[in-house]
Amino acid sequence: MTTHQPLPPAGLLRRLGALFYDSLIIIAIEMMAAGIVIAVLHALMAMNVLNVAPYVDVSDLLGNHPIWSPVYTFYLAVVWVYFFVFFWTRAGQTLGMRAWKIQVRNLDGGRITITQALIRLATSGFGLANLAVPFDPQKRGFHDIWAKTQVVVLAKAQ
Repeated sequence: MTTHQPLPPAGLLRRLGALFYDSLIIIAIEMMAAGIVIAVLHALMAMNVLNVAPYVDVSDLLGNHPIWSPVYTFYLAVVWVYFFVFFWTRAGQTLGMRAWKIQVRNLDGGRITITQALIRLATSGFGLANLAVPFDPQKRGFHDIWAKTQVVVLAKAQ
């Protein structure tokens, strides 16, 4: 007969390690997402469907146009948010969290909801909310408290 032990909460260094790994992955994904938009716009220019005048080039258009610049920024933000929401709600782990053997869960141990993932992301302060972990008796970040989630260290594979 085995007893089921609750998993220990993740500490600050593990969380920051996972965040660093994820930031590298997100940078690569954002570069691909931006590259797709730029490639499509260049293809439209080559087919004479799009003219970027009075802008110098596509990048100048995307950076300075009063309509397309905010739309492009919103698109990149959606890609960034989707990365976290997708991984947190499916497996409870991003790729960085998997490498550091940590997982985000509901307080009852189940998967988090899309709403919880969005609350976590909105209150995370780009990772700064993790600085509350050493001061909380349950090792929760500010975003974990607001979203009613916990980040635990997974047991090693036997």
